[in-house]
Amino acid sequence: MAKVIKLKDAHKEFLDFLKSKKHSSATILAYGKDIDQLTSFLEELERQHIHEVKKDDIQAFLGTLTEKGYTPKSLSRKLNSTRTFYRFLKVNEYVTDDPSLLVSHPHYELAAPRILKPTEYRALRDAARNDARMYGIIELLLQTGIRIGELADLRLADIQENAIRIRSHEKHAERVVPLNKSAKEALTRYLSIRPQLTEDHVFVTKSGKSFLVRNIRTAIERYFRIAGIENAKVNDLRHTFLAHHLKHGVSLVLLSKILGHKRLSTTERYLDYVPDRAKDTTTFSEL
Repeated sequence: MAKVIKLKDAHKEFLDFLKSKKHSSATILAYGKDIDQLTSFLEELERQHIHEVKKDDIQAFLGTLTEKGYTPKSLSRKLNSTRTFYRFLKVNEYVTDDPSLLVSHPHYELAAPRILKPTEYRALRDAARNDARMYGIIELLLQTGIRIGELADLRLADIQENAIRIRSHEKHAERVVPLNKSAKEALTRYLSIRPQLTEDHVFVTKSGKSFLVRNIRTAIERYFRIAGIENAKVNDLRHTFLAHHLKHGVSLVLLSKILGHKRLSTTERYLDYVPDRAKDTTTFSEL
């Protein structure tokens, strides 16, 4: 016999659980919005307690979102959130069965990654060349393939002679990423003009505070526009790093380790977009 709990109470306990497991604020926010949408819809169906919810209710929820214009990819993500919610409910004995498992994911094709052409990333460099901080940020992302969140969290103590230490970030394990000549020069140039502060983040604002992810993203997107690069996003610098090194034959296993991919299959997916691959090597070339 399942324990009885109201929908809103189950939602709150689920969020408290995510916080206790130290999930990132972005992850908690995303799950929170998805499950809030679900529970609000279920209450419209006059469901008061979580054990009253059936497969058809969840199916109807996704159907309503479809009518509102949500893409199949968004629907699939919301179903994943619902299944995570139900795993929590089942472990805590609020339900005995999981109706979300009876609902199928909508089919959708993964969009091809946007890989910058050499003329594009050179134009991006040129656009930012007179801004030592942004040039350093762009060069680090392009030459190392690290995530924007990892770059924002980079500390002065993480800079080594020929590498940077990437701290554990949003359940990604700590790793060491090599720095090539271009990345080192760009970083050294920025550090030479960086304000001398007690703040230990590498990249800081003019007021001396850490440079936040959302502000870094906005600044890079501004330089995309200045460089005349259309339909590009910050993560495309990481895609470009990966594709470039696959093309030049860098080992899949080594690349996966450097990028912090949890699964080798994530790295392998990019082989479809790199038709002419060189022989295996462990040497990283500059872009």
